[in-house]
Amino acid sequence: MLGWRKPARPQVTPSPNIWHWPDLFEVENRAQDATGALWRALRERCDWTGLDVVDVGCGDGFHLPLFAADAHTVIGVEPHRPLVERARRRVAGTPGVDVRQAPAQRLPLADASVDLVHARTAYFFGPGCEPGLAEAERVLRPGGTIAIVDLDAGCPPYGDWMRADAPQVDPVAIESFFQLHDFDSTPVDTLWRFEDRASLEAVLGIEFSAEVAARAARETPGCTIPVGYRLRTRRKPTTLLRP
Repeated sequence: MLGWRKPARPQVTPSPNIWHWPDLFEVENRAQDATGALWRALRERCDWTGLDVVDVGCGDGFHLPLFAADAHTVIGVEPHRPLVERARRRVAGTPGVDVRQAPAQRLPLADASVDLVHARTAYFFGPGCEPGLAEAERVLRPGGTIAIVDLDAGCPPYGDWMRADAPQVDPVAIESFFQLHDFDSTPVDTLWRFEDRASLEAVLGIEFSAEVAARAARETPGCTIPVGYRLRTRRKPTTLLRP
């Protein structure tokens, strides 16, 4: 067709841990937030009971049933096809839950159609995620909330290991970015608790280089890891002007 050009494929940043080791990442998901502190903080800032929720970068759908227990509807959005298929199998038969394949910067949702956009461990680095933030704003209803949950690269010991593998990560710059974009940022301390030492070390092996994983294992006694998160929230104004 004259004048037709194939659309450029949106850029998707791979997630090597869950893309390559989804079964082991399931072990990690079960270990995370053993104290429940993260979920409590999230609910305090944006209770989703009876609301419409979208989980951006939902992976294989681990968190979808947790939202579905109270939400009106839940939509998981994930760019990686094998994970989309796993997520659909997980929530098959669950009323009000759907999983769609798409990147964060092109959400397959109508304008002003959801009340909560949740993105967990998806926006670590701040700068560069502006298209995703703009899409989240587009699909939110007035008064709705964007909630970004990320590991805190400035909180030891996990943050130390992150920066050892990725020294370009600057926790201060990341916080400044989200403050510039009008997010409230709350530190949340919790624990990852594993059933056994072998599971803990295997998960460290998919999160870090061999050298840093070995260091993390040496510095971690037992089967728990203290981990710090940042919960960043921004509410869409109900008027044309931001407060």
